[in-house]
Amino acid sequence: MSWNNIVGHEHQLRVLKTALGADRLAHAYLFAGPEGSGKETVAFELAKILNCRNSRDLPGEGSCGVCESCRQADRLMHPNVEYLFPIEAALLEPSDPSKKENKKVTEVKERYEALIEEKLRNPFFTPAMERSMGILTEQVLILQQKAALAPRDGGKKVFIISQAERLHPTAANKLLKLLEEPPAHVVFVLVSSRPESVLPTIRSRCQTLSFARPKPAEIEAWIARRAPQLDEAERRFIVSLSRGNLASALELLEAETGDGAAPAVVGIRNKAIDYLRNILVPAKFHEAIGTCEELPKNLSRTEQLIFLDALLLFFQDVTRRAIDPAFPELNNPDIAENTNRFVKAFPNRDLYQASTAIEEAMRTINRNASVILVMAGLTAELRGILQKR
Repeated sequence: MSWNNIVGHEHQLRVLKTALGADRLAHAYLFAGPEGSGKETVAFELAKILNCRNSRDLPGEGSCGVCESCRQADRLMHPNVEYLFPIEAALLEPSDPSKKENKKVTEVKERYEALIEEKLRNPFFTPAMERSMGILTEQVLILQQKAALAPRDGGKKVFIISQAERLHPTAANKLLKLLEEPPAHVVFVLVSSRPESVLPTIRSRCQTLSFARPKPAEIEAWIARRAPQLDEAERRFIVSLSRGNLASALELLEAETGDGAAPAVVGIRNKAIDYLRNILVPAKFHEAIGTCEELPKNLSRTEQLIFLDALLLFFQDVTRRAIDPAFPELNNPDIAENTNRFVKAFPNRDLYQASTAIEEAMRTINRNASVILVMAGLTAELRGILQKR
């Protein structure tokens, strides 16, 4: 990662570059913005620059990405970079090397390691252990101890606190004391999607940088660099489906450019459009029912949700073209003709009601309901809505 690999955020990068160039970096920052906007990747790039052995030779470009320091940071193993996120208390319990770990502790460690692996695979992913009570006091106490130690190799210690709004109250007060008397060799970067929930006294001691989701054109350009083999329609669909969330965009991109073991996202979209067509043609309704039975067999839970989300994006295109027949920025530009035909054939259908039904089906599937039953109910409901005379 270097400044050139950050997706969007030109203003925020300019602020940080200026501070670095003038040697006037704040001792604490609060990076605030929506989930998946990439603010945490900026935090890690800042940490890498402050410890990169070649960054002085690359003014304005960021870290080199190849020195040992950069490689350690990329592996989340740099001695000067601490990364905190909500974990389970069992991880912090003292262990006796002479005794075998109990099953509970082993399972907790496995869940933690799985999150770290996911973070390494997808740098936009925000890890948190489901059974965590937040960022714990013990985590901040360990941070205090590490803050007292000098950094390795003349760099800076950088403490990145993910989901800072989830600091336990006692942990927040401990962190506040550290922020009030910060060691000169430490830079704190608090990251939050809900900055209003961060303790006001902590916010007041941080310089806030607000992040927005990258623009669609910025995400599409990033996809083009990573996967030049994709055409514009494929890129545009991934951008639309991700809705500006870079973690989701990377997941979709990897699905689209993977080894073919799972259906690509555009292929799933096409299945969804075929399913909708079968609902609308009385002679093919049985095929739509067949799709309900096939989904849980052939698609993962994530892919099932992509299937339904693709219908929402299609209905959004239909609504836009119904208002403006020349509307250019479609989610699915490669099937614009299908969109136009739907507008002409079903000019007065309640697509808001249809979309609401799809959203409810997605919520129900997320609650681990039977996919076959949910889809069967949705299919009947969509038929009634779209074929209403």
